[in-house]
Amino acid sequence: MRLPDQDAVIALWKAAGVFREWNDPVRDIAKALEGEHSTVLIGELNGMIVASIMCGEDGHRGWFYYVSTHPDHQGKGLGKAITQAAEDWLRARGTWKVQLLVRGDNSQAASFYEAQGYKNTQSICLQKVIEP
Repeated sequence: MRLPDQDAVIALWKAAGVFREWNDPVRDIAKALEGEHSTVLIGELNGMIVASIMCGEDGHRGWFYYVSTHPDHQGKGLGKAITQAAEDWLRARGTWKVQLLVRGDNSQAASFYEAQGYKNTQSICLQKVIEP
């Protein structure tokens, strides 16, 4: 992704239902693109951004965020392709494990990832906002 793609990517996130009001997508994109340990990958079809994934690594694990496929193009393998591209991006950096968070009520997303070999770790995610 390049910065001029930002508005189209945010529109995709909203259309795909991965956008949440409490997250600032402009800030998240800027942070992902500022260094070598994270990025946002996009999938295009006929010049339109139809898939995206934000990925990063901390030297031990990789993480995925904002995994999205436009609703008009779901079920065509684009989600699987963008996830594979992010796995390849992590693998090229020597990262051997990837994790992601799925909301407890999103069984469709959980099934999508399980079909790609992801396992439920039965972990509990805790969060604390550390800035005002």
